[in-house]
Amino acid sequence: MNKRIALKRIAASALLVSAGGLLAACSKKGPEFKGVDITGADYAKDLPLPDHNGQPRHLKDFAGKVVVVFFGYTQCPDVCPTSMVELAEVKRSLGAEGDRLQGIFVTVDPERDTPEVLKAYMANFDPTFLALRGSPEQLAAVAKDFKIYYKKVDGKTPTSYTMDHSAGSYVYDPAGRLRVYNRYGSGAQALAADVRALLNEG
Repeated sequence: MNKRIALKRIAASALLVSAGGLLAACSKKGPEFKGVDITGADYAKDLPLPDHNGQPRHLKDFAGKVVVVFFGYTQCPDVCPTSMVELAEVKRSLGAEGDRLQGIFVTVDPERDTPEVLKAYMANFDPTFLALRGSPEQLAAVAKDFKIYYKKVDGKTPTSYTMDHSAGSYVYDPAGRLRVYNRYGSGAQALAADVRALLNEG
């Protein structure tokens, strides 16, 4: 083998090694979620609403925690309480790490869900969970940003109406980035796995 051919082969091998390194770097993925991976989504960037204690809130307030956001209403007969019970179960399953999980419930029924009602409702699940309540205009703006559907459905009396609404949870990593959409019915184990993955990431 002459010197020129040998040099060409060495150069070709170096290129392959370099390309392999680039491919490995490009193919490096984050955690595989049980829910829908929406990392990089360009919506649902903030929650500028007051909580049930009247304190204005933003997602940045919960830096260092995984934040799970659910939209619902306190008179919801099944979907909302089930989702909140599962979220409380997830927090308990995390043990000491549970302090790094923040549950947030956003009411789509500010007419009936007063701060007092919301505070009592959260106490049924976990005292650290927060409920957010805005004016109808604030709610409409936030729901649009989160791509949430909600609609009032008239009942037999003016106060017996129900609310149709999207049923799923938005999960943010400790840096405040939207990462996962957890569909209703996925169960507490799937949500817990995704929360753990985000807590352990990086």
